[in-house]
Amino acid sequence: MPSSSSSRQGSQNNAVQGTPWQDRLIEACREYEIQEPDFQLVSDRRGGRTAWSCVVTVYERRIEARFWYDGRNIVNAREDAAEVALKWLTSNPNLISGW
Repeated sequence: MPSSSSSRQGSQNNAVQGTPWQDRLIEACREYEIQEPDFQLVSDRRGGRTAWSCVVTVYERRIEARFWYDGRNIVNAREDAAEVALKWLTSNPNLISGW
């Protein structure tokens, strides 16, 4: 069973270098005037190793990353989830009131 750990990215951490999808998603949330995304890392024990992925909540919708990653690549899991979420959010602008 996958376990999870919350990993919120606050406003002061938005400029983390190498996180273009997360940065773009946070900016889109600001433009739409909705709550910033909430990133949650999830892990799954696979034999002697642990695989990591990410779920991001945007506009009250949980959006999962497409892939699982090695522990050294957790930032990739967050980027994957942010990319999926950004594409969902920007392809559904009618969901946001006032848009």
